[in-house]
Amino acid sequence: MTLKECKKEEKADKEFQKKFKFKGSIKVLTQMMVDPAVTEKKGGGKNLPLRRGEILDVIQFTSQEQVLCRNSQRRYGYVPRAVLLHL
Repeated sequence: MTLKECKKEEKADKEFQKKFKFKGSIKVLTQMMVDPAVTEKKGGGKNLPLRRGEILDVIQFTSQEQVLCRNSQRRYGYVPRAVLLHL
């Protein structure tokens, strides 16, 4: 990983912590897959865009309905638990 990529990731992580009021270090709890049968959705606000079969890193289980996740493009957002499958 180059220095430029490292700085870009650090900046994205700081923006994430500010936007979601997340304290502490960012740790991946587990990985989950978006249900291949679900319709793809555009993200908006604090919601993460969903693609069928995509593998997401789970950062925090926020409530019974939502999970805070990170996708492969290092974008963060909430995802409904109903569309996630365990690997």
